[in-house]
Amino acid sequence: MSRPPTLVIALHGTRRRRGTRFAEALRRAVASRLPGVPVELGFVDIHDELLGETVQRFERSVIVPAFLAAGYHVAHDIVEAVEHSGGRAVATQHVGPELVHAIADRLRAAGPPVDAVVLAAIGSRRLGATAEVLATANRLSRIVGRPVQAGFIFASEPSLPDAAAQLRAQGHRDLAVATHALGPGLYQDHIAALGLRVVAEPIGIHPRLLDAITSRYLAATGTTSQKVA
Repeated sequence: MSRPPTLVIALHGTRRRRGTRFAEALRRAVASRLPGVPVELGFVDIHDELLGETVQRFERSVIVPAFLAAGYHVAHDIVEAVEHSGGRAVATQHVGPELVHAIADRLRAAGPPVDAVVLAAIGSRRLGATAEVLATANRLSRIVGRPVQAGFIFASEPSLPDAAAQLRAQGHRDLAVATHALGPGLYQDHIAALGLRVVAEPIGIHPRLLDAITSRYLAATGTTSQKVA
């Protein structure tokens, strides 16, 4: 039986040790669900070896973008890596559309119910990525039964402080932060600056994230079972 394509989990990359530990823990968790499948990490920024170089090492690979919205890295870096692979790599849809319930789980675990929620997201200059976050905020509001206002750290509007101010102007005093991110990163310093008592952890190694990654790989390879060895 031929060796299955390598699953490359595409991540942004980080210099923080907690972030690199998360990435490796995610790789191991996904590999445990796909016996016999080689699972690797590919980074689109920060690291010395970037995704376009990583996929050159494999005869066949499936890139699963572990991103919550289709910003620049999904629309450019991942597409470029596929184009430069010489036909050896394909890419799936990013995982974000399936993870709003994971965000809600982390919010519930952070503390008791509050008046309203700031959904803290990194932000993007791409309107489509911003629209995805706004849609996630609306879905999260329906799930948790509270008003949810998206706030952004970079590029998009409103900013995190402005999002919190908008909710307070509507009469909501007790606010929480839901984190629109997979793993730990510098963005958490911006969230901490809000000074809110309830701050949800990032999604982390959540079953829904593992489901999203493995199902995309299996669909891309035409496999219906996770036992692909």
